[in-house]
Amino acid sequence: MHRMLVAVAAFALSASVAAVDIEGVNLPDKASVAGHDVVLNGAGVRKKVVFKVYVGSLWLPQKAKELAGVLAQSPRRIQMNLLRKLSADQLVDALVDGLNDNANAAELEAIKPQTDALVAAMKGFGDVKEGSTVTLDFADGATHVTLDGRERATIPGDAFNRALTRVWLGDHPAQASLKSAMLHGAAN
Repeated sequence: MHRMLVAVAAFALSASVAAVDIEGVNLPDKASVAGHDVVLNGAGVRKKVVFKVYVGSLWLPQKAKELAGVLAQSPRRIQMNLLRKLSADQLVDALVDGLNDNANAAELEAIKPQTDALVAAMKGFGDVKEGSTVTLDFADGATHVTLDGRERATIPGDAFNRALTRVWLGDHPAQASLKSAMLHGAAN
């Protein structure tokens, strides 16, 4: 009986720290953003027509199930693990379309310099290969844009990061099922 209890306890402990695997992308339960621990809030697959484009994930200090709860926390991370090769223009167009879909004209005008900086950084990526990871970390009042572990840009401004976060979690997200997965747990 003692061995069985130990085995059950060991299984329960391993399950609580186990990583999530989506489309072959292994996402640990915890990560570090700007030296602070964050937990995986949720993740899912971004699809375009029939193509699986990337695994999108959201990381926060504490789990949240709505946009307001996400935006109230810092640091935070949105990560894209690419499932196919994308050109810089494809990345840029998707993000700019998402910004346009979730912000009004005044908001877009207010974040234009930051949006231009993001566009320049992502165009500098060139073609991004399958298996690459793009992270958008918000910490210390700035968005840190990273490709495969190498920071490519630091873009200041809370308003910009809030608008960028709404690309995935706003009223008109890139994909409703991905938004749900990022806010409510992992889904394939």
